[in-house]
Amino acid sequence: MRYKLVLLIFLLFWGLMIARLYHVSIKSNFYYEKLARDNIERKQYIKPVRGEITDLHGNLLAMNQIGFSISIKPHFKQNDPRLLKVVDTLVETFPDLNKTVMLKVYKKNNSPYNHKYIKVVDFIHYPEMMGAYPKLSLSDAIKIEAETKRYYPYGRYAAHIVGYTGRSNKKENSKDPVVNEVGKVGKSGLERYYNKILEGELGYEVTKVTATNKAVELLEKVPPKDNKNIQLNVDIDLQKMIYERFKASKEVGVAVVMRTNGEVLAAVSYPSYDPNLFVGGISKKDWKALQDDLAKPFTNKFIHGTYPPGSTIKMGMALAFSKGLEGVLDSSEFCKGFITLGKSKHKFRCWSRWGHGTVGLRRAIRESCDVYFYNKSLKVGIDAMARNLRSFGLGVKTGVDLPREYSGVIPDKAWKMRRYKQPWYMGETVIAAIGQGYDLVTPLQVARYTALIATSNLVTPRIARKVDGNLTRPKAKHIHFNPYYLSEIRKGMYDVCNIKGGTAYRTMRDLPIKVAGKTGTSQVTSIPQNVKKRLKEDQLAYFHRSHAWITTYAPYRDPKFVVTVLVEHGGHGGSTAGPIAADIYRWLYRKGYFGKVPAKLSGTDNNVTQ
Repeated sequence: MRYKLVLLIFLLFWGLMIARLYHVSIKSNFYYEKLARDNIERKQYIKPVRGEITDLHGNLLAMNQIGFSISIKPHFKQNDPRLLKVVDTLVETFPDLNKTVMLKVYKKNNSPYNHKYIKVVDFIHYPEMMGAYPKLSLSDAIKIEAETKRYYPYGRYAAHIVGYTGRSNKKENSKDPVVNEVGKVGKSGLERYYNKILEGELGYEVTKVTATNKAVELLEKVPPKDNKNIQLNVDIDLQKMIYERFKASKEVGVAVVMRTNGEVLAAVSYPSYDPNLFVGGISKKDWKALQDDLAKPFTNKFIHGTYPPGSTIKMGMALAFSKGLEGVLDSSEFCKGFITLGKSKHKFRCWSRWGHGTVGLRRAIRESCDVYFYNKSLKVGIDAMARNLRSFGLGVKTGVDLPREYSGVIPDKAWKMRRYKQPWYMGETVIAAIGQGYDLVTPLQVARYTALIATSNLVTPRIARKVDGNLTRPKAKHIHFNPYYLSEIRKGMYDVCNIKGGTAYRTMRDLPIKVAGKTGTSQVTSIPQNVKKRLKEDQLAYFHRSHAWITTYAPYRDPKFVVTVLVEHGGHGGSTAGPIAADIYRWLYRKGYFGKVPAKLSGTDNNVTQ
């Protein structure tokens, strides 16, 4: 036993000796070799040029302005006369620079361990630098480097689509080596969604340096991979026209124009903001103005605005009824202006206080009869309604190539129990059937679901057409509907825009192409039961007025485009949102989107803002 113990101690001793010998003679050699190499070799990264963003016709929506950054040699003490002289020279040359800020930035980044020049000026425009460059370049304490600055030529017109870049934070720097070097990152819109592509890949130079960090030989150079551009499906001229149309009518709202295959031609959220304010860091004054504006210009309303869909949900609701209970759409309903449930005296009213009489599916869509949908919903139930509506793209993300898209809500019994710990009531089924209650959708969801009704294909909306030279592939899921019911719904939508009595007849009847659609008036406040005759929308306080919807597709026989418009607190969809949609169709027609344009129309503007 003693012999084995001695042998074990002997083996342990020599095992430790061998391990130590390996560490000192071999492993440490690699470490010190690397340390020595780092002392004689310097690796400098070459920043890639951020890719540009263009519209459908090649117009630049996001570009790079050429300029220069200014850095100061490290290791100066804070009150070193040489440092102060350099800073004073920069202020004399460029009077807009702030001496205090430059010294503060220098102090923050200066360290005995930092051998890199410290950037104190992010960007000087090319023309300003040209006259000063010969003088400044003579100083070895100043380093001038080529720099680019993001610029958005169309400003607020496409801000919610394109987004903006801004200064990166520590968290963003730690996640991405390119961001860490460049110091800028996409913060919103396409700039954020496609940031990894737009930013490109770093290049680098490896040089041999002296003890004083002076480069004496170039050992290796790898150029950056940059100029990874993106072309959009968006027509910026259409985008501008719609924006100016909202501005002229002083309305707050959203308009989405989409091909029925999912390509987004325009998506306007009005009012908007100037993304150029954020590129170099927005001021507190400008940020406060954006935050305090009750119209919420910073909010991207077509994917972040959630609204009750009102009567625009009725086509989808009818299809949900048909899938939820076979044969439920075969019978008509009698509308006397309201219904009651059980022994309750509470009246669920139709928008027409006199009622519509006997109503079938097509007429229910044309005249937007609420009672028809009340009665059908009670036969089908909320769970089947919600399940099918979500499969039609309502209350779920569309998958559009923009960040942080909202889902909205299409409620059912389980949802209410999770959210409020309460049971579902029959009256809630009734109001959900006309797009009220808990129902919340985004305008882009409504546009997508309208394309589904027009084509039976649930598409994924796409903003980008080409990404780094590669065409994006449209995605679509075919959904089978009963052909008869779908035909009746489409005919009802045709009637809305083209037959007297249709809720959008006045604004949509004289268009150069046949349009099918549905209006919606989604209430934001409830109407007390003792109110027999409701006040007109323009008699209500602004924030008590209903949201005005219209969603359409055209041409009726061969659907190519969807136009969805929402006017916040606009009252009735037909009279407020309808004229905007009509102007969009006239513009599309004149620009040849529906085919050859008659000569007499090609040069006219028909009083539509360009």
